[in-house]
Amino acid sequence: MKHRLAIWNWLRPRRDHSAAALYSSCVHAARQSFFYQNLGIPDTVDGRFDLLVLHLFLLLHRLKEHPARAAEITDLFFADMDQNLRQMGVADPGVGKRIRVMLDAFYGRIAAYESSRAEDEALGAALIRNLYGTAPAPDAAPPQLLAYVRRCEATLAALTAEDITSGHCRWPEAG
Repeated sequence: MKHRLAIWNWLRPRRDHSAAALYSSCVHAARQSFFYQNLGIPDTVDGRFDLLVLHLFLLLHRLKEHPARAAEITDLFFADMDQNLRQMGVADPGVGKRIRVMLDAFYGRIAAYESSRAEDEALGAALIRNLYGTAPAPDAAPPQLLAYVRRCEATLAALTAEDITSGHCRWPEAG
């Protein structure tokens, strides 16, 4: 009987957990308390969503040479958002509508960061607009956020192909 089970396990496709590890690293980086306590980013569903999207942008930008891996991570993000909405009690008909809104917000922010990435002033403005919305940003926030993003870019640029395929990703401390 054991041999028969071993054969079925052998026939099952192996799951690659490295994309999930990369996505999880983005979630962990976006949850650093420094963003909420020291920089005053709203600790709300929207604030957390926007910080996660920023980290996803940075990782996806680094993964441009790995489009399949980037697509896996994007799929994981939307599956996670779907699950979170359901856990928050959103009914099935409402989940699809909210995911579409999130999809538009995600790609809008990605486009804003991509188009402003080369210029510090433009990127700083995009960060403030997306991360704070209508909440006022503390005076120290724009330069600290910009410095953090630049540290992230340098850290992610140092990732090797092996790091990416194995799911190892390091993020700098926000503080």
